[in-house]
Amino acid sequence: MPFEEKSAWIMGFTAVGGYAAYLIAVLSIAGTTPGQALAKVPYIAPMLWSIGGAILASIVLHAVVGIASPKEAGKKDQRDREIYRFGEYIGQSFVVIGGVAALLMAMAEWDYFWISNAIYLAFVLSAILSSVAKIVAYRRGFQPW
Repeated sequence: MPFEEKSAWIMGFTAVGGYAAYLIAVLSIAGTTPGQALAKVPYIAPMLWSIGGAILASIVLHAVVGIASPKEAGKKDQRDREIYRFGEYIGQSFVVIGGVAALLMAMAEWDYFWISNAIYLAFVLSAILSSVAKIVAYRRGFQPW
């Protein structure tokens, strides 16, 4: 398995893991405060911790994979660059969707909770879709257009 494919797996798992940790934290806080609306839950600290934790986990896992296979680390050929670009293009669609959704929510004067969560979810979905596209391209073959 090429290093870049391993990187795609790491990014996918850390995105899912970080967001799952965030959801567990926010929903557990919401569950302990009876009668409180979800939008009133203190979400900023859990969001920042989950994002920071996902970034740290990604860095550590990339370092471990790089140490475990030093000959592959940092080597990219033309196919790797094309697959990376393809995956990023595919994943960016959710960033655009999330940006438009956040813009519409702000115009409608929704709570900051919903706007922040829409943006965070868009970034997570972007990372997941990008990782899946890269993994599929490595596993099933990639034909540049």
